[in-house]
Amino acid sequence: MSVLDMVLIALAGVGAGAINAVVGSGTLITFPTLVTLGLPPVTATMSNAVGLVAGGVSGTWGYRRELRGQWNRLRWQIPASLVGAGCGAWLLLHLPEKVFLQIVPVLLILALALVVVGPRIQAWAKRRAEASGKSVDHVSAARMTALVAATFAVGVYGGYFTAAQGILLIAAMGALLPEDMQRMNAAKNLLSLLVNIVAAVAYTVVAFDRISWVAAGLIAIGSLIGGFVGAHYGRRLSPNVLRAVIVVVGLIGLWRLLTV
Repeated sequence: MSVLDMVLIALAGVGAGAINAVVGSGTLITFPTLVTLGLPPVTATMSNAVGLVAGGVSGTWGYRRELRGQWNRLRWQIPASLVGAGCGAWLLLHLPEKVFLQIVPVLLILALALVVVGPRIQAWAKRRAEASGKSVDHVSAARMTALVAATFAVGVYGGYFTAAQGILLIAAMGALLPEDMQRMNAAKNLLSLLVNIVAAVAYTVVAFDRISWVAAGLIAIGSLIGGFVGAHYGRRLSPNVLRAVIVVVGLIGLWRLLTV
């Protein structure tokens, strides 16, 4: 791996950490970067998941105040995320690599589409939260069941391919919860972090030799910095600029996947 490649991966990690803390979908920066630089898609996915744990920690820590008062709900969502992530990681490790090569372009297109429509999803979620007159702590049993099921499904998706799981989580919570957007973003950061931890542990234990530890380390360093930057200063940046970067890099990665 050349010095230029290492710098590009580290910078992608910074961008992914910042974007994950503020918007979600930072994997659409790092995953295409790794694939474009020549890493096999499965190796890129595993290395990326391991590296982004550090950014998830810093981003979640930056939003720690917004997590207060959410634990009555999160104590149900957290196990759903953990179990779902384990299932998704198992699928990645046990399905043939050709299946991954066939599925990932579809998932990448889906994730890019979610990034494009993300502002509408978030605006819709915000309108629901503002229109509700109920306490943010009031969630019916039916809504809680639906929320836990949705959290599990996103966990499976995130354990298999992490891109845009944050937007999926915000969409699910926005549809089912009378919550403030910043509080939902804090919960999203925590749940996404847990999914990445489960996936990273599974990949490390089962496929240690298939991980590019240089790439994972560079992403970890970059995303750790990016997570702090995103949590503290990301709200001042234009989400449209961040999404434009994600879409461009994602399209490059998609082209690379389809031409290998």
